[in-house]
Amino acid sequence: MPSHPVRLIAVLGLGQVVAFASSYYLLGVLADPVASALDLPVAWLFVALTGAFLISAVLSPLAGRWIDRCGGREVLSLSSLAFAAALILLGLAPHPAIALLAVLALGPGMGLGLYGAAFAVLAGIHGKAARGPITAVSLIGAAGGAVGWPASVLLVSALGWRGACLAWAGAHLMLCLPAYRLWLPRRVRPASAPPGPPVPWDPTLVRLAVLFCGAWFIATALAAHLPRLLERLGLEATTAAAIAGLMGVAAILARAVDLFVFHRAHPVLTARLATLCHPVGALAAMGLGTPAAFAVALGQGVGNGLLSVASGVLPLVLYGPDRYGERQARMLMPARFVQAAAPALYGVALGHSAALALMLSTGICGVMFAMTFGLRPR
Repeated sequence: MPSHPVRLIAVLGLGQVVAFASSYYLLGVLADPVASALDLPVAWLFVALTGAFLISAVLSPLAGRWIDRCGGREVLSLSSLAFAAALILLGLAPHPAIALLAVLALGPGMGLGLYGAAFAVLAGIHGKAARGPITAVSLIGAAGGAVGWPASVLLVSALGWRGACLAWAGAHLMLCLPAYRLWLPRRVRPASAPPGPPVPWDPTLVRLAVLFCGAWFIATALAAHLPRLLERLGLEATTAAAIAGLMGVAAILARAVDLFVFHRAHPVLTARLATLCHPVGALAAMGLGTPAAFAVALGQGVGNGLLSVASGVLPLVLYGPDRYGERQARMLMPARFVQAAAPALYGVALGHSAALALMLSTGICGVMFAMTFGLRPR
């Protein structure tokens, strides 16, 4: 077991930053140069990324069971190898079909390596006291976009898009993989039982799944459409882009508040509060008009930041550490499927009007708020 908890958090946090930057946020910078070089429509790359999300959704429950049986070190190490293989394939792709296959190949790494395995390591070590470490890793991981996009821009400028892909692959192989092998425990506790039937869908797990389906739908939709939404609310394009950046800042600050202020509050109450943040911002924008448009970005950022922590903490508090990896992965599997469809569906609503889009996301938050009632420890 690692001798220093800060080092453990740093290793897991670094892994999340590299994983998110080289997968979830990668095409935000690389899509245009890849498409231009390979004479490929940009939209096809994002379709392939949607396919990667779906592959991730299918694999995540299996990854959760592997974590419970083998430990997070093995699964995170495998995720680094999977990410590196996909990035190397993309960096060397001679043909559009190979590039699309490489983007699809990011799916296994995402299914194995985004948050779930890191949270499971912490749950195994700290049990129900893992809320603080989970929040800390989530806080570091939130920098994946803030660090990833500028880093990818610099890498493309210095090395070209192919070199950028190979550099991110190198980060997985030369930073993350050795850190996992050296400083993560083989298994923090014995496997709780021989392999058995999957974790059942009881009413509490269904409520949690619905809650995070809504959270991931809105988070993914606004990640794709927030600047356009703010323009529809009356802001100029440059102002809308600048204010959209507040969403990420607010999400990071919300995680910090959870770590230092809300750490004694019950996570169900924190999640309930989080479901109200986006509606407050949306109602302010619809009621007060353009001067309050920034409230959408702030409200969504705060709510999403708190719910990102809750996705790791709630299954631990409500069920305990036993079979945590599988249960957390099963809880989030429907959300991964919903996430894949969110940009297109929200784009249809926004195509009609900003008010319709905000009413849709506010209504989803109302369902999420209702799901927080009846959540009690099993």
